[in-house]
Amino acid sequence: MASDPIDAKTLDKLAQVAVKVGLNLQPGQDLVLTAPVEALPLVRKIAAEAYRAGASTFTPILSDGEITLARFENAHDDSFDHAPGWLYKGMAEAYAGGAARMAIVGEDPMLLAEQDPEKVARAGKANSIAYKPALEKISNFDINWSIVSYPTAAWAKRVFPDLPETEAVAKLAAAIFAASRADQPDPVAAWEAHNAALRTRTEWLNTQRFAALHFQGGGTDLTVGLADDHEWNGGASTANNGVTCNANIPTEEVFTTPHAKKVEGVVRATKPLSHQGSLIENIEMRFEGGRAVEAKASRGEAVLQKLLDTDEGARHLGEVALVPHGSPISQSGLLFYNTLYDENAACHIAMGQCYSKCFVGGGEMSPEEIAAKGGNSSMIHVDWMIGGPETDIDGITADGARVPVFRKGEWAV
Repeated sequence: MASDPIDAKTLDKLAQVAVKVGLNLQPGQDLVLTAPVEALPLVRKIAAEAYRAGASTFTPILSDGEITLARFENAHDDSFDHAPGWLYKGMAEAYAGGAARMAIVGEDPMLLAEQDPEKVARAGKANSIAYKPALEKISNFDINWSIVSYPTAAWAKRVFPDLPETEAVAKLAAAIFAASRADQPDPVAAWEAHNAALRTRTEWLNTQRFAALHFQGGGTDLTVGLADDHEWNGGASTANNGVTCNANIPTEEVFTTPHAKKVEGVVRATKPLSHQGSLIENIEMRFEGGRAVEAKASRGEAVLQKLLDTDEGARHLGEVALVPHGSPISQSGLLFYNTLYDENAACHIAMGQCYSKCFVGGGEMSPEEIAAKGGNSSMIHVDWMIGGPETDIDGITADGARVPVFRKGEWAV
C-alpha cells in the first residue's frame, strides 16, 4: 500500500495551529467551518481539536467542485442570479451569537476557467450580495476567525503540473506545512515569535503616522493616501469580542486602510491573480481621485472588468499591505494560485471593502464614521500583488517629508 503523501502527525500540528493560534477558540464557543469535501481529513482533526479546546458545537459546511461544475454546465440561466441567502443569514446569526468562523481553502483554483465569465461574474455577485450580512461580521472583526488550507489533489496538480499526483500532493503539503509553521517542533511557540516580529513592524508604522505611501518600481508609480486615524495591523489581532487570533494562516503582512478617495497613479501586478476559477495576469490599473479609471490584463480581462463592476466601491482600495520580497513564501519560488499564499509573497493592495479594525477605535465606529475617515465599502475584497525585488516605498508625512520604508523589496528600517 502506498504511503499517504500528507504526513498525519504534521496534519495534527496544523489542526492545533488552526484552533490554538488561528482562532484561539474559547471554551463555550460554537465554531462554524467551511471546507472543500476533499479536506475532510483536516476537518475531522480540527473538530477534535476544537472540542478539546471546549467548543460547544462544531458545524462543518462542505463544498464540492463537481457539484459546482454541475451548476455551470446544467443550470437554467436565471440560476446564476441567485444565492443561498438563508444559509448566510444563519451564519450571520451564529456570529452575532458569538460563534467563531474558520475556512479551509484548497479548491481547484482554476475550476471555473473554462466556464462563461458572464455566468461566473453573475454568480459571484449574487453570492456577494447574499453573503454580506455574514461578511460584515468578519470584515468588522466582530468575531475571532481564521483561514487555513489543505493540499487537495486538484490544487496540487495546478501548482506542480509536471509531477505525478501523489508527488504533487506531497510537495504542496510540505509547502503548506512550512508556511504555516506546522513543521516546527513547537508550532505554537514559533507563531508567538513570528507575531512578535510583525508587531514590531506595526508599532513602528503606527508611530510614523504617514499620510500616504509612494510605491515605485516595475512599472508602478502609485501614491496611496492613508485613511484618517488609520492603524496598522499584522499577525495576531484582537477581535471586538476580546479574543486575540490570527486571521490568516500563514501570514507575512502588515496592513492598513487606504483613503478611498486619495489614490493616484499607475500600478502593475507582479504576480497573477487567481479569482473565481480564472487566472488574471499582468493587471495594470490607473487611479484618479481614489478610483480605478482604467484597468487591463493580458489574460482574464473580462473577469477583471466584471469584478470592478460589482459595485462602486469595487473600483476603490480597501487595503494596502507590506510584505518583504524575502518572505519565506516569496523565497519558495512557487505560484500557489491561492491568494492566501500569494498575497504573503509580495506587497499588495485590495479592491473593495476595508477592515474596520484598521482604524484607531474602529471597533466602536459606525459605517458612516468609517466612511467619513476614508474607509471604503463594497461587497468584494480582492487582493492582488504589486511588490517585488524592484519595489521602493516611501512614507510621506503630513508636512510632505519622505521616509524610506522599503528599498529593493526589503524593509529599509
